[in-house]
Amino acid sequence: MSSMKLGFKVGEKLVYPNHGVTVVEQIGESPIMGADDTYYHLRLLANNSRLMVPIKNTDRVGLRPLYKQTQIKGLLSLLEETTQKAHTDWKGRYRENLEKMKTGRLEDVADVLKNLSEVQKKKSLSFREKKMYDRAKYLLVSEVAIVKNIPEAEAEKLIARSLEKSFGGH
Repeated sequence: MSSMKLGFKVGEKLVYPNHGVTVVEQIGESPIMGADDTYYHLRLLANNSRLMVPIKNTDRVGLRPLYKQTQIKGLLSLLEETTQKAHTDWKGRYRENLEKMKTGRLEDVADVLKNLSEVQKKKSLSFREKKMYDRAKYLLVSEVAIVKNIPEAEAEKLIARSLEKSFGGH
């Protein structure tokens, strides 16, 4: 273990792609798997569920630190930009959005939210797209709220205002 650099510390908040903000509660071995690997023991802030990620899989899983204030500012600017045209057929759009959601990058998640918001203005979303829209919105709102240290309702309004600006010309 001495050669392995621990990237995150106990108490640090991290983002688990497509699941949301977690907190590192412990770094150690798994009570189930034994002492072969060292794990981050994480707790999802949304529902207090616990998960373990082997430290060696951190990159593969996409675990990342929270965005910084400046990155959030850039993200809101990105939401305000006018959108490009999305796939017209919902299957292609869904596949493309699913890939973006998996990256864990807030810019990609914001792109999905923006894309689906635009579609929603024209017609109702399919059940799967509605779920993806809600997920993207939740992931953005929760991280923005934590980074800016504001209530989620306020973060939601910030994001909604930024989105409205992008649709201003429509």
